[in-house]
Amino acid sequence: MSYQHNIGTRRYQFEDLRTLLARASPLRSGDQLAGVAASDAQERVAAQMCLADLPLSRFLNEAIIPYEADEVTRLILDRHDAAAFARVRHLTVGDFRNWLLGDAADAATLESLAPGLTPEMVAAVSKLCRVQDLVLIARKCKVITRFRGTLGQAGRLATRLQPNHPTDDLSGIAASLLDGLLHGSGDAVIGINPATDNVAQVVRLLHMLDDVITGYQIPTQSCVLTHVTNTLQALDRGAPVDLVFQSIGGTQATNASFGINLALLAQARQAALELNRGALFADGVRGSHVMYFETGQGSALSASAHHGCDQQTIEARAYAVARAFHPLLVNTVVGFIGPEYLYNGKQIIRAGLEDHFCGKLLGVPMGCDVCYTNHAEADSDDMDALLTLLCAAGCNFIMGVPGADDIMLNYQSTSFHDALAMRQIMGLRAAPEFEAWLQRMEVFEPGNQSRLVNHFPPALIDACARLENQ
Repeated sequence: MSYQHNIGTRRYQFEDLRTLLARASPLRSGDQLAGVAASDAQERVAAQMCLADLPLSRFLNEAIIPYEADEVTRLILDRHDAAAFARVRHLTVGDFRNWLLGDAADAATLESLAPGLTPEMVAAVSKLCRVQDLVLIARKCKVITRFRGTLGQAGRLATRLQPNHPTDDLSGIAASLLDGLLHGSGDAVIGINPATDNVAQVVRLLHMLDDVITGYQIPTQSCVLTHVTNTLQALDRGAPVDLVFQSIGGTQATNASFGINLALLAQARQAALELNRGALFADGVRGSHVMYFETGQGSALSASAHHGCDQQTIEARAYAVARAFHPLLVNTVVGFIGPEYLYNGKQIIRAGLEDHFCGKLLGVPMGCDVCYTNHAEADSDDMDALLTLLCAAGCNFIMGVPGADDIMLNYQSTSFHDALAMRQIMGLRAAPEFEAWLQRMEVFEPGNQSRLVNHFPPALIDACARLENQ
């Protein structure tokens, strides 16, 4: 079905819903590279105005990637909750934006609505939103998950402690790990990207992290960010796996390029659940969110798997994949792929806020790696702006990297100090169980949720000596 809109005497024609979404998307280099972007600002506005008048129900009747050809499309449509959608079924995309900005769209209402929304719906409304809209609406959404701690509560900001090392040297990893803990980082996960991605090394790193977490009774979880098949092999070897990691995309072909499919993710999740490593909480429920997914705009185009769609809509479809497996964490690594997809700071800021917005509306526990590569037209000031906006928007977690400079992956992210600054500026706190541990270990001052003690915590002196001797 084609769509059209007039501006003055000029008529703009969009051949199908996929094209309309692409032309309405705010400018980014990846869509230009793919040849799907609007030709100019006027065409973009025409597409946005046309999109605003489109009924939300249209997205259930016109798939942007054919149902028969793509298992992600089948997942989206087969699991759509018509009863949840009934609340907004009568709205157009523009009306939906207005409703989301209103007081009726509170946290409880948005939580119940999430199963009734498709990725294409939330991608569409995001294209009509200003930056402040993306912040305000996402801030209303609360997605709470649990493994050994509770993540996503209002007024909380968690961090992934990322102690990567270019040679996987255990003493180097340990030094970064201790540095992060001493700055209150690590409540979301202690997660290592292995430089040597083989099963034996994965098992070695998992045992090292487990020794630290269990030895000091840290209410957090570990993850080695290796391919899901490596994690399954590590499980077969008896490794202490907390979270299963995998990069995912919004099309079947993108996931095939990663060497995965939905059945494999289901197998890995079940294997992790059978370990029962999550904490038993006071309400008698064991923490069972065992998956950690990473995404990023542009991955589908890199794999020639975008089906002529814009990169932001495909990214939103990845969150439907994530939602199906009830993850603890989902992380958009927003500026990591490079300027071919997000050229400069302005594009990275917009993309990060869109990703967070779309994930939260779909009921996904969204975090963001506020990052850029050194050949992008971006700098730390841009990242500070995005970080502040995301924290205002209620982002579940960010990265904690020593000095904000990952010396293994060679990109710029956020530091332990950045998380402390955001907690102090915004009045945010660590996850409750982790916060209590930090105070017991005398990392934070008693009664203060984000102020470091002014001396080396005695309880961690022994930890420092042990880690250095590993």
